[in-house]
Amino acid sequence: MAAINSLAGDNFLDRKIRFITLQVLMMLFLSINFLLIVTFFQKEYFHTTARYILFGVTLLSDSFMLFMTNILLIFIHFDCPAQGWLCIIICVVILLYVTVTPVTLTAMTLERYVAVCMPLRHGELCSTRNTMHGILIIHGLSSVPCIAIFSAIFVSASLSFYTKYWVCLLELILLQAWQHHLRSAVYQFLFLIMCIVILFSYTKVMKVARAASGEDKKSTQKGLRTVLLHGFQLLLCFIQMWCPFIDAAVLHVNYSLYEIVRFLNFVLFILAPRCLSPLIYGLRDEVFFHALKNVAYFALYKRNIM
Repeated sequence: MAAINSLAGDNFLDRKIRFITLQVLMMLFLSINFLLIVTFFQKEYFHTTARYILFGVTLLSDSFMLFMTNILLIFIHFDCPAQGWLCIIICVVILLYVTVTPVTLTAMTLERYVAVCMPLRHGELCSTRNTMHGILIIHGLSSVPCIAIFSAIFVSASLSFYTKYWVCLLELILLQAWQHHLRSAVYQFLFLIMCIVILFSYTKVMKVARAASGEDKKSTQKGLRTVLLHGFQLLLCFIQMWCPFIDAAVLHVNYSLYEIVRFLNFVLFILAPRCLSPLIYGLRDEVFFHALKNVAYFALYKRNIM
């Protein structure tokens, strides 16, 4: 009995350490994103340029997704179940903004393709008005997986499902095995289309890079590296889609191992990419980097004065 109590105590301590670690990382990464968002809103130029507008969309969607996910983590850690209808709303919002980021990355890749391969039409095709329309299209496409997944839930769930209290996890409110398969199929199809778009853009930009010379070659090479960065970010997002299946497989082996694997998957493939990748992208861009540096210097100066 003493051994069982000791094991339970160790498990509780491990959960507490992991929770505190996640909260520290979440606050750190949300602070980084907040600094980038403040920088974005500081300059009017960023609000009228297509690639910066799309970059701002990724910052806002990632920050909102991390904030909502953290609320969910707090609910789960303190064993606070939520009614089915509230859990569905939270999961819809999180799933929507999980999808918005990779779709926006694909749109940013297309913007770089237009800038490098069709420079004379870039101003027309990537105008502020067209970019705003593009943001609406991005959210429309991103809502398709949510509609498909939660339509499947509505078809099979009884009325008591919406008033019953659940531990708010998407894996638990997907009641049937076919719903998990539908979720996997929808996301894999969506990511296949996005991968095709990125490969197409990369091939076209690479052809232009080979033919360019002088300053044009430097600009094209930079565009090529940007497309590669978007491809890498998309790969991390794709791995994130496989995390629930990895977690489920480990769960059948050992529960303690499952908690560790789930913690690592969350930090490596959900938390870190949504904060480090935007930071890297912002540092690579000279205009944004200088604006970011000014905001950081102003914050430090104000802190010293205080």
